[in-house]
Amino acid sequence: MKYKIFVDGGAGTTGLEIVERLKKRDDISLITLSEENRKSDSARKEALNSADLVFLCLPDDAAIAAVSMIENPSVKVIDASTAHRTKGGWVYGFPEINGLEKEIKKSKRVANPGCHASGFNALIAPLIGENLLSKNANLTCFSLTGYSGGGKKMISEYEGEKPLSYEAPRQYGLTQNHKHLPEMQKVCGLEVAPVFCPIVADFKRGMQVTVPLFKNQINASVNDLKDFYKKYYTGKVVKFVDSGESFISACSLAGSDGMNISVFGNDDRILLVSTFDNLGKGASGAAIENMNLMLGEDHCKGLVL
Repeated sequence: MKYKIFVDGGAGTTGLEIVERLKKRDDISLITLSEENRKSDSARKEALNSADLVFLCLPDDAAIAAVSMIENPSVKVIDASTAHRTKGGWVYGFPEINGLEKEIKKSKRVANPGCHASGFNALIAPLIGENLLSKNANLTCFSLTGYSGGGKKMISEYEGEKPLSYEAPRQYGLTQNHKHLPEMQKVCGLEVAPVFCPIVADFKRGMQVTVPLFKNQINASVNDLKDFYKKYYTGKVVKFVDSGESFISACSLAGSDGMNISVFGNDDRILLVSTFDNLGKGASGAAIENMNLMLGEDHCKGLVL
């Protein structure tokens, strides 16, 4: 059996990578549109309603409009935009936390997580779920990302002639209104959104999210946390890694669809760290994993692990 898949918005960074991955699958039949029809609502509507599963790789408003065009009740949708990540009726597409794998398998509407949010939620949601961390904790998070997370425009800026300022890491989201904050707060069940410091640097792929904690914030020691994550993450995609490295690179999992969880520090000051590829588990890899689950396939099929 071949599944009919349509990628709406396949010209963007995430969409292009999803398409390339799907082309390698012999169980997938891609629905494609010409350049002219790609901008035709009638052609898009026909494609959206004739697919078994649709990926939406669009701006938020366009993703909402695309969903409204789907009249076929059997069509399954994975939205890679921010539009539906905190909306009712949509399942959050991170199967390794909060028992979400079962929900994804039976859902027809899945919201693919944001890249920064994926790293934060993987660290914090399990701790709150097991009452090791309070829902009213005041948390801080900083996240290093490769420039590919900024899409085609940022990629061209970094890979062309760039100003000297681009050669050093650049912090952004300075107003504390980053678009990933709502899903970080909701998925983890936090009463207060974290202070979030995203930073883009001059490397193409990779991401590293860190949440620092003081001893009085967590009901566990460093060793307790290591044991906890090791028992919590037992699958092939998200894994606990007890690293003894003095340096930890944000691009160490570039090209992979996996995520490593690590714990550093001491019993007074603790660092929780997730490392992954912003285009892998942070975007396209996660989308393929969710597709596999929704179609009843092995969730690791086609992933690079």
